[in-house]
Amino acid sequence: MRDATSCTIHPAVDLSEFSSLTVPTYRASTIVFEDARSYATRTQRDLDSYFYGLHGTPTTRTLEAQITKLENGLRSVIVPSGQAGATIVFLSVLHPGDTVLVPDNVYPPVLDFCVNYLEPRGIHHKIYRPDGEGIEDLIDPSVKLIWAETPGSTTMELQDLRMIAALGKRHGILTGADNTWATPLQLKPLDLGIDFSMQALSKYVGGHSDLLLGSICVNDLELRKKLRDTMRMLGIGVSPDEVSLALRGIETMAVRLAHVGKVALNLAEELASRLEAGSVLHPALPGFPQHSLWKRDFSGASGVFSVVLSERQERRLDEGLDQLKVMAIGASWGGTRSLVAPMSVKDARKFGQAEHQRIFLRINVGLEDQEDLRADLNNLFDILSK
Repeated sequence: MRDATSCTIHPAVDLSEFSSLTVPTYRASTIVFEDARSYATRTQRDLDSYFYGLHGTPTTRTLEAQITKLENGLRSVIVPSGQAGATIVFLSVLHPGDTVLVPDNVYPPVLDFCVNYLEPRGIHHKIYRPDGEGIEDLIDPSVKLIWAETPGSTTMELQDLRMIAALGKRHGILTGADNTWATPLQLKPLDLGIDFSMQALSKYVGGHSDLLLGSICVNDLELRKKLRDTMRMLGIGVSPDEVSLALRGIETMAVRLAHVGKVALNLAEELASRLEAGSVLHPALPGFPQHSLWKRDFSGASGVFSVVLSERQERRLDEGLDQLKVMAIGASWGGTRSLVAPMSVKDARKFGQAEHQRIFLRINVGLEDQEDLRADLNNLFDILSK
């Protein structure tokens, strides 16, 4: 070979004595084929195989397999974000004239997608109460999907996934759940009969606030094909570099989740005992309205909970937030840093309650020392209660 060719074609290297604990990051747009026949029949390959980099590399397949194992599923797909996880499920199973049921505590961008994208294209939605009351009354022949988010990431209401799954099977309706808060370490929706289990890998799987990814896991190969076909037609893929970060983060997810869950519950209990008004919303607290449902279906709690502020506390909120020393102000969660985020839901809820008129202070517990977090929160609520 001449020099220019030798610059282009990499030499084979003996890997027989090489073994690493890390997953290689395979970057590829073009995938080459061993012979003419392999190329000619490339589109007939199994979905677990490879024919173009957009549809995955061995790096992607490794994360898919790891998520699938944790979810007790059959196959998973990796998507660019948690929002993409919800929208790809919707687009893969809904057609003009169909209806999707979504809970009143759904992630707001999902509702925006229903209102501003699906509705103009003839795909409808109905909103049900987070506790499921009256949900069966909303079912008609047009309903093809029931979506759940348990708990809602601000107001923390739980959906009864067993009931929703049974309802879906009784009426021939597919069901899906956003499982980002609990992760499959603490809740396995597929085991409860749900068809699509989605999570934002940007949160606890990534674990370091530096990536955007999502996953969808199923127990049905035909549903996986629908997801992959939708992704292919829309040109949706993920970067293997992002996937490699998720593979790094998932290795410590179990210990991180156990730690933040314990600290968050400790802090929630302390705040519940000292607040002059408002309430602490944490499913693992015995006083939480759906605590028995959490005990039945979940094996633990994550590091995110909310505090409903009183009108008096709201008046000094900016002052209190500006005095935080350890916790940062930010809307996401699941990373190493603790975050607080003031949230308003009063204009987003169909089935409003009195507390929905108040500001929710969402708290995400990270990996800082518990005493430093306690001091920061105590100082914040001292200021709010003046």
